[in-house]
Amino acid sequence: MAITARSSKGSGVAADINVTPMIDVMLVLLIIFMIVTPAITAGFQATIPRANNPESREEAEGEIRLGIDKDGKFYLDITGPNGKYTGPRFISDADLPGQLTALYAQRTVDKILFLKADEGIDFGRVQQAIEIARKAGVRVIGAIAEQQRQIRAGEH
Repeated sequence: MAITARSSKGSGVAADINVTPMIDVMLVLLIIFMIVTPAITAGFQATIPRANNPESREEAEGEIRLGIDKDGKFYLDITGPNGKYTGPRFISDADLPGQLTALYAQRTVDKILFLKADEGIDFGRVQQAIEIARKAGVRVIGAIAEQQRQIRAGEH
């Protein structure tokens, strides 16, 4: 409670709430959350899919696929503007950012890249590919996995 000087008629006690301590606590909490929030979102947790594919589908027209082989080399796989499938073509590390930037600069709606990597490569190489793609304007990256084989009864 705050004490104020009043005239001789009233008592010296006022019923006003002092909100200064509450504002101090709120500002401290705000600063703590501003510092902690970027640290929480900095780590990226990902689990590589190892289950059965929920659905099998063919490549659609206009999809862009980036492959990484067992040696860590990049292969760009696009469907041409005429609808013809070009097949995977080797692309150097130096040419990949420029090529992806050129491809995604033309797109207005779907900026999706499908990524297919060999299971034996270092994950750092996959991370590098994702960073290059993000800088090139890719909004969504989809992982392509092979259909897991089912072992039937009687097979070994």
